[in-house]
Amino acid sequence: MRVIGREDQEQRERDQLAEDASLAAESEGRDRSSAPDVLRTDYQRDRDKILHSKSFRRLSHKTQVFLASEGDHFRTRLTHTLEVAQIARTITRALGLNEDLTEAISLGHDLGHTPFGHTGEAALAAALARHAGIDPASPEAARLYRHNEQSVRVVERIENGGAGLNLTAEVRDGILNHTGNLRAETLEGRIVATADRIAYVNHDIDDAIRAGILREADLPETTHRVLGADHSARIETLVRDMVETSTAEGDIRMSQPVWDAMMELRSFLFANVYTAPPVMAEVEKATHLIGDLFDYYAAHIDEVPADYRAISDGNDLRAVTDYIAGMTDRFATSTYQRLFIPHALSY
Repeated sequence: MRVIGREDQEQRERDQLAEDASLAAESEGRDRSSAPDVLRTDYQRDRDKILHSKSFRRLSHKTQVFLASEGDHFRTRLTHTLEVAQIARTITRALGLNEDLTEAISLGHDLGHTPFGHTGEAALAAALARHAGIDPASPEAARLYRHNEQSVRVVERIENGGAGLNLTAEVRDGILNHTGNLRAETLEGRIVATADRIAYVNHDIDDAIRAGILREADLPETTHRVLGADHSARIETLVRDMVETSTAEGDIRMSQPVWDAMMELRSFLFANVYTAPPVMAEVEKATHLIGDLFDYYAAHIDEVPADYRAISDGNDLRAVTDYIAGMTDRFATSTYQRLFIPHALSY
């Protein structure tokens, strides 16, 4: 038996991975130089830094779509992240690309998510807009807070008391460009972006069925025909199609019929789940809560923890944003109760 160290693993990557894989030994590096690890490649080291971060641990108490307190089996932001990592690694392995880079990006991609999921993200952007004198309903307002940009801020500035995690450029690029029409520089980053969609479309359907909002039979017949009749079949179809199409085209792609079917399911979710009465009832409460917390801390900046104020470069709204964005659902709720409920009871 012998030790398989970093240099051995880097050589294994050169020998075994595909020609267009991202090699750890050829990384663009970190903003601050550091001595290489004896056992781990740079991407393995990045994965471990993220896994041991406070922001990662807090994902276990952040909402995906349905409040975890309503049932033990609904996804949280953490379980979503793990499902993305599993799907992305399966695709990456099949394509001969770098699993360590894929896993690091997957684990870090949602570190900047707010409490209460995308509802919290929209509420935080609206609060920032109000304080900046911008119409909260305008497209400009929506750009004031984006969770992918906040995820990069978390790993570059917020973690470790302002020092950040000092991740490699490839991991940070994948985290930033995992959403919307953005496109990561690496193939591994592009895999994570699509795996994120595969994961949330399918597990949000599963959770909606569990919540009694949907039945499997309610899904469009066209998507059943293309993707399969149930949760497992859909994921298998999407993953296999992505591997086969990417192999044929030399880039990360799905075939058009399969991609269109997944986007049809996504549109179906927006129309029938994300705006369903049980979800919208929670949306209204969460929006109100986030807005009130933001207003309170903007008016009482001295009550924002000192470490957030220290890294805000004198920008009070930045400090408030970082603080609230990092809260878990339950911490945000308990903070709201502490700040506002006693006043209500005194009347």
